[in-house]
Amino acid sequence: MGRRNRNKAGVAPRSRDSGWGAGYADIVKENKLFEQYYQELKIVPEGEFEQFMEAMREPLPATIRITGYKSHAKEILHTLKEKYFKEVQDLEVDGQKIEAPQALSWYPDELAWHTNLSRKILRKSPLLEKFHQFLVSETESGNISRQEAVSMIPPLLLKIEPHHKILDMCAAPGSKTAQLIEMLHSDMDVPFPEGFVIANDVDNKRCYLLVHQAKRLNSPCVMVVNHDASCIPRLLVEQNGKKDILFYDRVLCDVPCSGDGTMRKNIDVWKKWTTSNSLHLHGLQLRIAVRGVEQLAVGGRMVYSTCSLNPIEDEAVIASLLEKSQGALELVDASADLPGLKYMPGITSWKLMTKEGQWYSDWSEVPKSRHTQIRPTMFPPTDPEKLQSMKLERCMRILPHHQNTGGFFVAVLLKKAPMPWNRRQPKLRNKDPTCSSDGAQAVEPPPEEGDGETPSEGAPCVSDSVETPPEPEAKKDGVCGPPPSKKMKLFGFKEDPFVFLTEDDPVFPPIQAFYDLSPDFPKLSVLTRTHEGKKRHLYMVSKELRNVLLNNSERMKVINTGVKVWSRNNDGEQFGCAFRLAQEGIYTLYPYIRARLINISVEDVKVLLTEENPFLSRLGDDAHAQAKKLEMGSIVLKYQPNPNDPNSPQCALELCGWRGKTSIRAFVPRNERLHYLRMVGVEVFRDKQGKREGGATEMQEEKTEDGEELGQAQAVPEQEISDAEQNGSEESKTNCSEDVGST
Repeated sequence: MGRRNRNKAGVAPRSRDSGWGAGYADIVKENKLFEQYYQELKIVPEGEFEQFMEAMREPLPATIRITGYKSHAKEILHTLKEKYFKEVQDLEVDGQKIEAPQALSWYPDELAWHTNLSRKILRKSPLLEKFHQFLVSETESGNISRQEAVSMIPPLLLKIEPHHKILDMCAAPGSKTAQLIEMLHSDMDVPFPEGFVIANDVDNKRCYLLVHQAKRLNSPCVMVVNHDASCIPRLLVEQNGKKDILFYDRVLCDVPCSGDGTMRKNIDVWKKWTTSNSLHLHGLQLRIAVRGVEQLAVGGRMVYSTCSLNPIEDEAVIASLLEKSQGALELVDASADLPGLKYMPGITSWKLMTKEGQWYSDWSEVPKSRHTQIRPTMFPPTDPEKLQSMKLERCMRILPHHQNTGGFFVAVLLKKAPMPWNRRQPKLRNKDPTCSSDGAQAVEPPPEEGDGETPSEGAPCVSDSVETPPEPEAKKDGVCGPPPSKKMKLFGFKEDPFVFLTEDDPVFPPIQAFYDLSPDFPKLSVLTRTHEGKKRHLYMVSKELRNVLLNNSERMKVINTGVKVWSRNNDGEQFGCAFRLAQEGIYTLYPYIRARLINISVEDVKVLLTEENPFLSRLGDDAHAQAKKLEMGSIVLKYQPNPNDPNSPQCALELCGWRGKTSIRAFVPRNERLHYLRMVGVEVFRDKQGKREGGATEMQEEKTEDGEELGQAQAVPEQEISDAEQNGSEESKTNCSEDVGST
């Protein structure tokens, strides 16, 4: 036999010094089937196809987004523009000139920027070490997010307001979810917006990555749940003493896709791409979209998006959805919503191609042997009048060569009426053997209307009987009805319970007295994670999320919710309160605290964050006098901006601390310490040997008596986070256009 050729087709010999993509086998960025397919579909303007392909072969620019809801956003933007961007723009690394970072023209308030810096250059170049550490530290603090530019578009098109109830159907790894949370908290003076975000993902492991992302933002208005988006359970809420169905004001439907718009980042797509990927995903995408509009309130807005350029995953899903809705849905013209964004309008004519290269223009041409892989909903509507009324040109396709981005598709839908299979508001039944699959109360189905077609043809499961009328012969057609509640299976980790405290819980009187909580403090929104024993941590959620949790505990799998506001400190009992304040919950809790407050200056901030246990006398005279009046125990250190000193931070700071017998200390996690120090002008930099430079003394990470880092979010299985981070950009998942926040 001849010698085996180890160099597989399409893969060049491995090289670790090859610039962008180092560490991967160097994949040849060619796929003839891909080029043939998209040239035939004409999604790229005439004469631009070569530019399109050249852009697809180029590495994707690094993009960062400053979190917009925090009052610190302007300060971070100022630091970036005045310090780091100026230092970076004149550098040359490995013969490559570093271009000055540019603000994304279509993103509001200059809060998103892109640069030609690759991850490899950022990590390896000593000249960029400080900038890299800045990005890592601020990302961990939740102040900056590494996120692909096109991934930022869907949340902006949702037009979120603080009172909106939002469902993110396929949320992991969580960059878009973070945007939604930020928009809810646009007014930082309101600790509990009326709205909330329910972030769902079908993958249990990726849910923990989602928690990790969302927890950086310290919001009491977000809940992470673990369900199949195509049959996510309908939730109930109590209103005026009665249980009503929860309909969402906004739904983000960023579905799993083939990801061919991400070839610039996920280069393995070049060799894996085939048209069969889209054919396999179309049905799932349509089922998820149908479920999304079912749960959308009338008058609400849903954004459907993919990081695929393929009309089978894009316009075909939207056209089928509009056809099934019989006028209940309308495509919104969003062309004016993001001025500066370049995009191509949706197409109204497309064909299908098999992986063997065979084309079909109409369902009638498809042989019966192909009917299981190719479905009628994959083709454009044949009725010209119906097609025109859909206004598919209102869809938006972003092409990589127009603004140096990834490829992306997005469509905005407005719900004008209930879906035709649910024209009548469903009524709750008290007891019925045909209860929903999640074991909750069943809902009386409405009579069938229209053509009697079920909303998603060939769906493998029907999650409840709210939207889809039960059909006597359903099982014969291979569509399973709701199984008995006892057979429901939940996979993954068994979560601790969410236990709300009562107003007369004995934990409250000492806390109330010690911190002098205002009378309007919402005690009923406080929860813990244990039924028995001492309460270690206390969390808070908004009253709206409390309503959701209390009325749906049996029908949904909650992975995480709430923000930690207090942690048990046994030493504190001798001072009158066993619970110290937690830094991540201080912005939620601060408006209700009327005691244990010390106003501090910029110089006090520097002392508290660079010295481990400074004596009280190290504080300025004013802060020292205030501290001497307080007994030992947990405190709030409050900095108010001075408008007459433009060089000082122009946003308020609230830091948790501890007043000791003769000393005082700030209980702030390491990355947040670095963030606050930068804000007050202290540069903290760790060199290659791990030593800190720049004027700050060694800062030990604060620990509680049980070894937990102060301010740390709920313990998330570390192995699950690392696994999810490694796999996040490689799976053909929902948010394949996102980064997972790593730098």
